[in-house]
Amino acid sequence: MPTDPLPETKAPPNKWRSGFWALIATQFQGAFSENALKNLVILLILGMGLTEADKNHLVPIVLVLFALPFILFSMTGGYFADRFSKRSVTIGTKLFEISSTFFALAGLARQNLILEFIAIFLLSTQAALFGPSKYGLLPEILPEEKLSWGNGIIELGTFLAIITGTMAAGYLSDGFRGRQQWSGVIFIALAVVGTFMSLGISRVPAANPVRRFHANFVTEIWREMREIKKDRVLWLAVLGNTYFWFLGGLLQPVILLYGKEVLRLSDTHNTYLQAALAIGIGVGSFAAGHLSGEKIEYGLIPLGCMGLTIFAVTLSSNHLSFFGVGVRLAVLGFFGGFFVVPVNALIQHRPEIGHRGAVLGTAGVVSFLGVAAAGGAYYLLEGILHLAPATVFLVGSGLTLVATVYAVVLLPDSLLRFVLWMATHSIYRIRVEGRENIPERGGALFVANHLSFVDALLLIASTDRHIRFLIDKDMYEKPAIKPFARMLRAISISSLQRPRELLRSLREATAAIQAGEVVCIFAEGQITRIGQMLPFRRGFERIMKDVQAPVVPVALDGVWGSIFSFERERFLWKLPRQLPYPVTVSFGKPMPPTASATEVRQAVQELQSEAFQQRAAKFADQSRP
Repeated sequence: MPTDPLPETKAPPNKWRSGFWALIATQFQGAFSENALKNLVILLILGMGLTEADKNHLVPIVLVLFALPFILFSMTGGYFADRFSKRSVTIGTKLFEISSTFFALAGLARQNLILEFIAIFLLSTQAALFGPSKYGLLPEILPEEKLSWGNGIIELGTFLAIITGTMAAGYLSDGFRGRQQWSGVIFIALAVVGTFMSLGISRVPAANPVRRFHANFVTEIWREMREIKKDRVLWLAVLGNTYFWFLGGLLQPVILLYGKEVLRLSDTHNTYLQAALAIGIGVGSFAAGHLSGEKIEYGLIPLGCMGLTIFAVTLSSNHLSFFGVGVRLAVLGFFGGFFVVPVNALIQHRPEIGHRGAVLGTAGVVSFLGVAAAGGAYYLLEGILHLAPATVFLVGSGLTLVATVYAVVLLPDSLLRFVLWMATHSIYRIRVEGRENIPERGGALFVANHLSFVDALLLIASTDRHIRFLIDKDMYEKPAIKPFARMLRAISISSLQRPRELLRSLREATAAIQAGEVVCIFAEGQITRIGQMLPFRRGFERIMKDVQAPVVPVALDGVWGSIFSFERERFLWKLPRQLPYPVTVSFGKPMPPTASATEVRQAVQELQSEAFQQRAAKFADQSRP
């Protein structure tokens, strides 16, 4: 682990596109080949006329061999991703893939399961070594505001590869029956094409060229897990990613078994069910990346969990049609995409660049421990308990419900962010200006004007950084507000407090900023009742005394006149002028911690004027015939 984090390295503005799409193409080919080979071998096993006991032993072996390299070599892949250029690591792993596919050719030509198992293991080893570089390249190639979008695209590409790879396995199984050596030739050709595509990935420097290699990966995983646990959000993202792959690893063979035993499908038609699930995940991932806006929206995680729970229940019947199962699997996958995109974006974004490969490698190990556990769970549920495939779907639903409750208890503001996401995509329509002025890491003080009761919620919805608000004590203590205020770890403050209590609140805000958190104060001290900005109080100057962190001016525009503002001399009980209600949140350039109340107020006023001019210009354009 580096002692000093290195600065972020990104491609120049608007120069990232070709390298990004080369990465997507490279990832697509690799995921296609891995899944095509894995599913082809499973289908060949199911078609060998073996006893149920033999099939229930061999299918889990395939799943374990597919997962084991991610456990053994993801940390090595993380070391390579930090120590060397991630582009160079990617090209090296593709060359390794070419050599691995010759084992697939030999095994398929000779109908030798041992060689086929070796090929699966080697291709998974290539994927394990490539994984940390693949995901580590995203935040280095893409601008930060494109990270959720980029994750949506890469997940869409991955699951399109799973779709086509799974379907290709069915076609290869049926089309080359008795002459599977041609399948091996195809795998070799694909590996060569993927290697050429990897040459187009953007060149990036090594993130941490002095990082040392630790051969004892178990000790290194344990050490990295302890470091990850220090960041609760990152820790929960790693656990969420692990559960996602556990659930996928459990349901994939169950879907195959459901198609074979319940629907009596051919190998080719059986893969259509896998394709429906993968299509759903891909489309859901793309939608989540788009709906996240230009931030990491982890409020989508509870929505994804609820969808997974509900639609797993709908699959727990033996009396569904082929079409009904396919639709349910597609919707299940769609909500899986809503779950996995913000989780992956958090894992990529929160670590320092010089430590990112180690975190991604650790996440890869832990996630495929989940896949390996899925193999064991499948054997327990199918081989020992002899549960029907429909019942296993019900078990998966129950596990997801438990995981959802656990995540919400440990990260309660994710549920609040989900409610806010729903509100800001129905009641309000938020345009965010100057998002690049928000510090990615470290403490900062947001100083904003105050127009309504929902100003804090609009700010939360405008950034993925957690904000601790200073809230008037009388408002904080209201029964309808206090649970949410405590959830957000808001800081209660009142000018009517005794000097010692007031100072304690200000010191708590100072300590939060020094600890790397974002604090927000509405410097007017009250909601305006005239629609005009009031004088700023100087309390925030006391907060920033001897603090080395920026002051970020924030202007809310368009909120006056909405339901929760004082317009028409009342806060509530008035109809909205329009739905959704358009508002603008503008973040100004960071100011030094010594900035005065007058200087910050002037900056906020200028941001508000710019937002008003943009609103007026847009209205004028719409009014023209």
